[in-house]
Amino acid sequence: MDRRAIKTDKAPTAIGPYEQAVQVGEFLFTSGQIALDPQSGIFLSGKIEQETQRTLENLQAILEAAGLSLAHVVKTTVYLDDLNNFARMNAVYETFFSDAKPARACVQVAALPKGAKIEVEAVATL
Repeated sequence: MDRRAIKTDKAPTAIGPYEQAVQVGEFLFTSGQIALDPQSGIFLSGKIEQETQRTLENLQAILEAAGLSLAHVVKTTVYLDDLNNFARMNAVYETFFSDAKPARACVQVAALPKGAKIEVEAVATL
Protein backbone atom coordinates (compact mmCIF):
# COMPACT_ATOMS: atom_id res chain seq x y z
CA MET A 1 0.00 0.00 0.00
CA ASP A 2 1.34 3.41 -1.02
CA ARG A 3 0.86 5.67 2.02
CA ARG A 4 2.23 9.20 2.48
CA ALA A 5 1.71 11.68 5.32
CA ILE A 6 0.93 15.26 4.31
CA LYS A 7 2.29 18.04 6.50
CA THR A 8 2.29 21.81 6.21
CA ASP A 9 3.04 24.73 8.51
CA LYS A 10 0.20 26.64 6.80
CA ALA A 11 -2.31 24.61 8.82
CA PRO A 12 -2.30 23.77 12.53
CA THR A 13 0.00 20.98 13.60
CA ALA A 14 -1.67 17.87 14.90
CA ILE A 15 -2.60 18.14 18.59
CA GLY A 16 -2.49 14.36 19.01
CA PRO A 17 -1.03 11.19 17.51
CA TYR A 18 -2.28 11.72 13.95
CA GLU A 19 -1.29 13.37 10.66
CA GLN A 20 -2.86 16.45 9.10
CA ALA A 21 -3.69 14.22 6.14
CA VAL A 22 -2.75 10.85 4.67
CA GLN A 23 -2.57 10.07 0.97
CA VAL A 24 -3.31 6.47 0.09
CA GLY A 25 -3.26 5.62 -3.59
CA GLU A 26 -5.52 8.07 -5.41
CA PHE A 27 -7.20 9.37 -2.24
CA LEU A 28 -6.34 11.97 0.36
CA PHE A 29 -7.95 11.75 3.80
CA THR A 30 -7.71 14.84 6.00
CA SER A 31 -7.96 14.91 9.75
CA GLY A 32 -10.69 17.05 11.22
CA GLN A 33 -9.87 20.75 11.24
CA ILE A 34 -11.06 23.36 13.69
CA ALA A 35 -10.45 27.11 13.91
CA LEU A 36 -6.84 26.98 15.12
CA ASP A 37 -4.49 29.69 13.93
CA PRO A 38 -1.65 27.84 12.13
CA GLN A 39 1.09 30.21 13.29
CA SER A 40 0.21 30.68 16.97
CA GLY A 41 -1.76 27.48 17.59
CA ILE A 42 -4.36 29.61 19.37
CA PHE A 43 -8.00 28.60 18.97
CA LEU A 44 -9.95 31.40 17.29
CA SER A 45 -13.20 31.14 19.18
CA GLY A 46 -15.93 33.32 17.80
CA LYS A 47 -19.10 33.29 15.80
CA ILE A 48 -19.83 30.25 13.68
CA GLU A 49 -19.03 32.24 10.53
CA GLN A 50 -15.51 33.08 11.77
CA GLU A 51 -14.82 29.55 12.93
CA THR A 52 -16.07 28.09 9.65
CA GLN A 53 -13.86 30.47 7.65
CA ARG A 54 -10.67 29.57 9.57
CA THR A 55 -11.53 25.86 9.61
CA LEU A 56 -11.94 25.75 5.83
CA GLU A 57 -8.80 27.84 5.29
CA ASN A 58 -6.91 25.22 7.31
CA LEU A 59 -8.43 22.44 5.22
CA GLN A 60 -7.51 24.30 2.03
CA ALA A 61 -3.87 24.68 3.18
CA ILE A 62 -3.58 20.93 3.76
CA LEU A 63 -4.99 20.18 0.32
CA GLU A 64 -2.55 22.63 -1.26
CA ALA A 65 0.35 20.93 0.54
CA ALA A 66 -0.69 17.75 -1.28
CA GLY A 67 -0.84 19.59 -4.61
CA LEU A 68 -4.64 19.66 -4.60
CA SER A 69 -7.41 22.23 -4.27
CA LEU A 70 -10.93 22.26 -2.87
CA ALA A 71 -12.11 21.17 -6.34
CA HIS A 72 -10.54 17.75 -5.64
CA VAL A 73 -12.70 17.18 -2.55
CA VAL A 74 -15.35 14.52 -3.12
CA LYS A 75 -16.73 14.19 0.44
CA THR A 76 -16.76 16.27 3.60
CA THR A 77 -18.09 15.58 7.05
CA VAL A 78 -19.10 18.63 9.06
CA TYR A 79 -19.48 18.34 12.82
CA LEU A 80 -21.43 21.13 14.54
CA ASP A 81 -21.95 21.60 18.26
CA ASP A 82 -25.37 23.10 17.46
CA LEU A 83 -27.43 22.40 14.33
CA ASN A 84 -29.11 25.76 14.83
CA ASN A 85 -25.89 27.15 13.29
CA PHE A 86 -26.40 25.11 10.09
CA ALA A 87 -27.61 27.94 7.82
CA ARG A 88 -24.93 30.37 9.01
CA MET A 89 -22.19 27.74 8.59
CA ASN A 90 -23.57 26.82 5.18
CA ALA A 91 -23.37 30.42 3.94
CA VAL A 92 -19.59 30.44 4.54
CA TYR A 93 -19.09 26.83 3.42
CA GLU A 94 -20.72 27.60 0.07
CA THR A 95 -18.12 30.31 -0.68
CA PHE A 96 -15.38 27.67 -0.51
CA PHE A 97 -17.24 25.02 -2.53
CA SER A 98 -19.17 27.16 -5.00
CA ASP A 99 -17.93 25.44 -8.19
CA ALA A 100 -17.25 21.81 -7.31
CA LYS A 101 -19.62 20.76 -4.56
CA PRO A 102 -18.62 17.57 -2.75
CA ALA A 103 -20.95 15.07 -1.13
CA ARG A 104 -21.42 15.97 2.53
CA ALA A 105 -22.72 14.79 5.86
CA CYS A 106 -23.43 17.25 8.66
CA VAL A 107 -24.13 16.11 12.20
CA GLN A 108 -24.52 17.65 15.62
CA VAL A 109 -22.14 16.37 18.28
CA ALA A 110 -22.02 16.79 22.05
CA ALA A 111 -18.64 18.53 22.06
CA LEU A 112 -15.62 19.32 19.87
CA PRO A 113 -11.95 19.88 20.74
CA LYS A 114 -11.15 23.23 22.39
CA GLY A 115 -14.85 24.08 22.58
CA ALA A 116 -15.07 24.54 18.81
CA LYS A 117 -18.42 25.13 17.17
CA ILE A 118 -17.37 23.31 13.96
CA GLU A 119 -14.96 20.63 12.76
CA VAL A 120 -14.57 19.55 9.13
CA GLU A 121 -12.81 16.56 7.58
CA ALA A 122 -12.54 15.74 3.89
CA VAL A 123 -11.75 13.05 1.34
CA ALA A 124 -10.19 14.19 -1.94
CA THR A 125 -9.09 12.44 -5.12
CA LEU A 126 -5.82 13.11 -6.87
